[in-house]
Amino acid sequence: MKLFRTLVLATLAVGIVATQATAFAQDKKTVTLGATAGPNFDQLKLGIQPVLERKGYSVKLVEFNDYVQPNIALAQGSLDANLFQHVIYLRKFAADKGLDLVDVIKAPIAPLGLYSKSRKSLADIRDGDRITLPNDPSNLARALVFLEQNGLIKVKADVDPLRITEKDVAENPRKLKFIPIEAAQLPRTLDDAAFAIINGNFAIASGLKLTEAVVLEKTPDHYLNVVAVRTADNVGSAMRLAVDELIEGYERIRRAL
Repeated sequence: MKLFRTLVLATLAVGIVATQATAFAQDKKTVTLGATAGPNFDQLKLGIQPVLERKGYSVKLVEFNDYVQPNIALAQGSLDANLFQHVIYLRKFAADKGLDLVDVIKAPIAPLGLYSKSRKSLADIRDGDRITLPNDPSNLARALVFLEQNGLIKVKADVDPLRITEKDVAENPRKLKFIPIEAAQLPRTLDDAAFAIINGNFAIASGLKLTEAVVLEKTPDHYLNVVAVRTADNVGSAMRLAVDELIEGYERIRRAL
């Protein structure tokens, strides 16, 4: 785990530094980066800020507690880049809000997990149990696929797995009750719900350990976090090539972990 953390932070540091010429103006020496609380913010604070400062940048970090404000702040120019979301969420949010944002490099993500204060395993699930899960469309679909992968429900076969909602649940033999909640608030529901499906960053930020999850997601590549910037800042074919090479380098390191 320590080796993984070291490699992750080192890779992120290299990636951000190399993409800065693409994401930020060459003559800009003050950089504002945003992330959600927990491991995403820690990646910036421990792995990115020191490297950029050694390069002569003044770095300001902004911590967020939801999945809405980081992209709004980025689009409005309060941030130069953010790290908190997977590319599916980024593209849907940008399209829905009319924002001109783009991803530039992949980053690690803490996996989605099923947590409980009263149950120890999937075998402890009872008929009619209440399960809280993220209410934003992309993570709601992700959570329902996660439940299907663990044999708790079945969804309609003809539905795009990235767009699944509660209405697409075809079989729910345990009559589980799904309660969509804002992702940041999910840890607080553990006192009332039998289970909660919690995004990894918010689980860690609330004091939960990934090892405490009843079961963890095997995160597919399309749910890896990305560093996002305004599209207008992502210019220059030479630097675009450098970004692509760094992404490929990150993928090689990730496969080796």
